[in-house]
Parts: sequence; C-alpha cells; structure tokens
Amino acid sequence: MARSQRKILVGRVTSDKMDKTIVVQVERLKRHNRYGKIIRFHNKYKVHDEQNQAKEGDTVKIIESKPMSKEKRWALVEILEEAKGVA
Repeated sequence: MARSQRKILVGRVTSDKMDKTIVVQVERLKRHNRYGKIIRFHNKYKVHDEQNQAKEGDTVKIIESKPMSKEKRWALVEILEEAKGVA
C-alpha cells in the first residue's frame, strides 16, 4: 500500500518556552452553513523543534509526524517569516 500524504499546516508560534517544543496556533476560516458568515477559528499544536530555532511570533510551516510524546505529533519544516521587532 502507498503511504498517505502527510498534512502540512502554516501557523504562528505562540510559545517557545519548552526545550525542543513550540506551540503553534493555526487559524482557519469557515463559512457558516445557514447564515453564510465567515467564522475564524484556531487550533493549537505542540510541534517538535530539534534545533530550538523558532521564536515566538514567527510564522512557520509544520508537518504531521509520528507521535513523539503524549501531545506532540507535529514537526517543524521551516520558518517562513521571522517575528518583527526582535532585537
């Protein structure tokens, strides 16, 4: 059997306080079924960051991976945009 395609998401780092782990918030837009209003909602994912290179506020690309801990099932692919205003 062929291996299924792994999910890739883009989000913003909300926390980088843990060692080799970041928290990424992914925002999505969805249209309400009845009223048609576009609703914004978000999910937070714990992501493995081997080199501790992502900082809070960065925009990153993450990929689905094997479970690395109880809640960590995503891995950092690349940093798309650095946070603005970092000294």
